[in-house]
Amino acid sequence: MKFGGESLLLLCLANPHKPQYGGGIIRNPELNQGLKGWSTFGGAKIERRESGGNHFIVAHSRNQTYGSFSQKLYLQKDKLYTFSAWIQVSGGNAAVAAVFKTSDGFKHAGAIFAESGCWSMLKGGLTMKSSGPADLFFESKNTKVEIWVDSISLQPFIQEQWKSHQDQSIEKTRKTKVRIQAIDARGNPLPGATVQARQQKLSFPFGNAMNKYILDNPAHQNWFTSRFTATAFEDALKWYTNEPSPGKEDYSDADALFQFSEQNQIAVRGHNILWDDPKYLPGWLLSLSPSQIRSDADKRINSVVQRYIGKVNSWDVVNENLHTSFFEDKLGPNASAVFFQETRQLDKTTPLFMNEYNTLENGGDPLSTPAKYIQKLRDIQSFSPDIGSVGIGLQGHFHTPDLAYMRSSLDTLAAAKLPIWITELDVASSPDQASYLEQVLSEAHAHPAVVGIVMWAAWKPEGCFRMCLTDGQFKNLATGDVVDKLISQWTGRFVGMTNADGFLETSLFHGDYEVSISHPTLKNSSLIHGFKVAPTDHMSQEKEMLVTLSA
Repeated sequence: MKFGGESLLLLCLANPHKPQYGGGIIRNPELNQGLKGWSTFGGAKIERRESGGNHFIVAHSRNQTYGSFSQKLYLQKDKLYTFSAWIQVSGGNAAVAAVFKTSDGFKHAGAIFAESGCWSMLKGGLTMKSSGPADLFFESKNTKVEIWVDSISLQPFIQEQWKSHQDQSIEKTRKTKVRIQAIDARGNPLPGATVQARQQKLSFPFGNAMNKYILDNPAHQNWFTSRFTATAFEDALKWYTNEPSPGKEDYSDADALFQFSEQNQIAVRGHNILWDDPKYLPGWLLSLSPSQIRSDADKRINSVVQRYIGKVNSWDVVNENLHTSFFEDKLGPNASAVFFQETRQLDKTTPLFMNEYNTLENGGDPLSTPAKYIQKLRDIQSFSPDIGSVGIGLQGHFHTPDLAYMRSSLDTLAAAKLPIWITELDVASSPDQASYLEQVLSEAHAHPAVVGIVMWAAWKPEGCFRMCLTDGQFKNLATGDVVDKLISQWTGRFVGMTNADGFLETSLFHGDYEVSISHPTLKNSSLIHGFKVAPTDHMSQEKEMLVTLSA
């Protein structure tokens, strides 16, 4: 099991690779034993074929979307399963999904856009809440294509293995080995010196949404600024807030929140310029002609981008344009791409993002699978070279998290080699809300492709969107305790003693540190130093830095 492994994803190869984990618990994963272990599903006809010495299974004469082949398995409660398979279709390209029929319902493990003439790797996952039999099958809405599959793998992991791997990934991705040498005033090694270091602020961008209610509440401000380094405004930067009536702009709340954020060194995501859902657009816009909608959208982009250029660390240019399509319906299929192009022309440097829900949190939503997300990214980027790369914004509104599916989705998206932010993370209310929050935050932080996390838990008098972190007096709820626990875990600190050569070694999170050194021979009981632990080259075999502290 490993994070990443994305080098093969998004590629289409002449021959499939061997199955991961030797196929795991899948029987006959390479079809070397005829059709043993496989049976027809959904009324399709199946057969084994061979090409260049490679055997694979084919479903043809498909009259149902789920017409394919299946294998019966027994899946166990609380185990996390990683899934993979190599897929091809008989003509053109088509979305193909891997699905498990269980006693708890249908679980979508993953999906991919398969092509004819080459093999693509589908990577997925699922977590079981109860033990029982399951049928693995494949489905595609395009019933005209044959589904070809090879090198199928399903590998179970227990919770302890999963957590152990998160820890290994954090050690590799978020930390660097530091070798500290203490020397005296003459430059000689100082053995037996006590060295204490503490990171001044969490380096990994981690934050929470905010709204205008923070502006006149010192308790709220103190609670927020002592924890977070990143934010997104809940409503203050949305079009319906900034222009409630045509031509009458109001940026007062946004201006005040930007000022507060800047004073407290909190990075702001530009959320959002346009929202493709008509429910969240200014009401006056909806009945206008296409030409007037185009004109007003252009004015909106110019207004908000020029006002806050240099004040945001990213722009959510078009929000939720996989699930909704107001602008595409009115202005044509390239509407999103045009808006990205216009934004880039105004702001040459700030990263531009799509922002979407259910890509991580709901494998059963066919509109926003990782494959759909990447396809939309490619459509936007290919529209004009001016746009450049487009970042990946994943909202993360979880109910019951499936960490195996979440990890496989992040792996698939990471193959695009673009920055990934978790932009609106929360967990629905339940007795397990705090536990689930810890799970998804830990999984996101451990993944090497994730460069920042913002939760969607802004406090307001009438209650939070789906998840609060504090009560009205800004005392932590159980979810807030989880946040504090993780911030503490993700913040570097150590106490150690130098060896006979004046050295000690440790592993520290990236960031700025304040260090004290004390020794019986020193006149000052403690000498203060500062140093920075920076990420090292991930391609390097040696991830270590040397810090010399002079007494």
